[in-house]
Amino acid sequence: MHMRFFMREKKKAGGSPGNISWISVGLMRLKEGVLKTVRGTVLPLLMRPESDADELQRAAEQKMKTFERNVHGVPYVLLYPDGTKITNIPGTEVPFTLNEYKEVVGKAYQRITLYICTAEDFFTSSQETSSESNSSDSEVIIMSPTSAEFNAADTLVWEPAESGSDSAAPVLFSDSQEGPGTSGGVLETACYSKYTQLYAPIVIEDKDDSDSVECSIPEDTKVDQQSLSEITANLALEIDHRAVSRFNICRSNIWDGAVRGFKRATFSEKKDILVKFSDDEGRFEEGLDTGGPKREFLSLLMKELNKRPIFDGPVESRYLVYNSTAFREDEYYLAGKMIAVSIVHGGPGPNFLSEDLVNYISGQSSFKASVGDITDEEIGKVLQEIQNSPLVEILQDLMIRNSAMLQTAGCFRHVRSCEEKKMIVEDYLKWYIIHRNNTAIERFKAGLESLQFLTALQQHPTVLTPALYHADVKLSAAEMENRFQPEFSQQGSNRRAQEEKAMSYWADYLLDCEENDNSVTLEEVLMFATGVPCVPPAGMSPLPRLQFLCSMSTFPMANTCANILKLPLLDSYRAFKANTNFGINNSPGFGCL
Repeated sequence: MHMRFFMREKKKAGGSPGNISWISVGLMRLKEGVLKTVRGTVLPLLMRPESDADELQRAAEQKMKTFERNVHGVPYVLLYPDGTKITNIPGTEVPFTLNEYKEVVGKAYQRITLYICTAEDFFTSSQETSSESNSSDSEVIIMSPTSAEFNAADTLVWEPAESGSDSAAPVLFSDSQEGPGTSGGVLETACYSKYTQLYAPIVIEDKDDSDSVECSIPEDTKVDQQSLSEITANLALEIDHRAVSRFNICRSNIWDGAVRGFKRATFSEKKDILVKFSDDEGRFEEGLDTGGPKREFLSLLMKELNKRPIFDGPVESRYLVYNSTAFREDEYYLAGKMIAVSIVHGGPGPNFLSEDLVNYISGQSSFKASVGDITDEEIGKVLQEIQNSPLVEILQDLMIRNSAMLQTAGCFRHVRSCEEKKMIVEDYLKWYIIHRNNTAIERFKAGLESLQFLTALQQHPTVLTPALYHADVKLSAAEMENRFQPEFSQQGSNRRAQEEKAMSYWADYLLDCEENDNSVTLEEVLMFATGVPCVPPAGMSPLPRLQFLCSMSTFPMANTCANILKLPLLDSYRAFKANTNFGINNSPGFGCL
């Protein structure tokens, strides 16, 4: 098994996974003797509602160590927002659990923020607070009767406003007075309580403190600040890497093997995925899945999913369409689950769904469909005529001639101006793409709920939706060159000179791929080396590397489990390009060792 960049917190033995909820965790540090929150360190964290303080602290530390360079392996303390250590529910003797704390504070889980700080900072802060408390003890002042009479002259007379009676006796407040129910020489009366409420000090927080967290940031803004890899890593915390769901896949029929695996009674999206590919003769390839075969399988599965009859529309902008056979076989639910599993388990997103479909599923109102999205030629022709009609008389005639089609979508109406044609076309497109397929879409959404992906999609639409629909952004030669870090031999050696020459060949090879001056694309090169044709939402783990083969090996090799591409050391660029193309084009297993 190769090391994964995002570590998963181990679950307690015997504990049920239950529901998972979003909270936030941040850092506190000691500054000028006071624990203060550190700006920009608040991160999302998925936790079970029944998590106790110890479990939450371990998860928070692991999260911070993953994303904050300044968090090290020193002891930490879990804190409430006021800087007190979390042991019990505030004001009670009840041991802390996340769900109990939620009930007490009356907030949604997403609005709960807790903190960690180093044990050293916490105890230093506690000692300084204790010292300040001791130094501020009340002083005992002994006064002579004459002094007492002088101090009594500085007395405030309070007339209760609501007494409404002339007989109400005035209440005297004096530092020199003492009596039953007094505290520090001040009478504890209802009048004094009202006095302190009326003249309570106005506290203005220092907003220029660069080490404090900006608490006035809207919740939606804070949510969308999380990166795609961060959100995916949090969703992946639900995966138990100690258990696996097995998939036996033949590359000539990816879909069949995938359906068998996903419908197997022992399959669970919360288990890790183990893939074994067989060749056409049925022999198993050597080695078990440590990441590469899984990524390759999920990549090929997303490609096959695009071809299924549950989708319609352009190949790069597919929307769901109702198919009775597919509905009986629950293919819509299965497709949604496959997409959620692929993204959370480190594979690619589908990258072919219609942006309008994705916006609708994620709860956004944007709709940008055009007549070109309609594959039915007759319907497309009618909509095009309506859209291009120059006169209101022509538009009215088109509405009457196509009344049956328009009535089905609820778009038939009497038009009084030519400007109404745009709304008619838009209403029909929205019905054709979304509303008539609502049953299929709802079942698809049920599948997307796997691993809480749909919840995350609706909470972080601007971050997650690009992983689902097609983007015109393509890999570049410069990006590929920077992504693969070379492992050179010792400086000054003969082999180092050969490796540096191979690196110049590699850079030119990538440029040829980018400029379409090659039979191989950059996406195919990345697929050959890592098992995915694009950078997956979870990111690349481990980071891709370049190694160099001995002079006896003339074709490239790859270890997709470790994301390693091995280049041959050849004497000419022509031989390098030809051999690399041959190796990639003739490797059904994408070079997996």
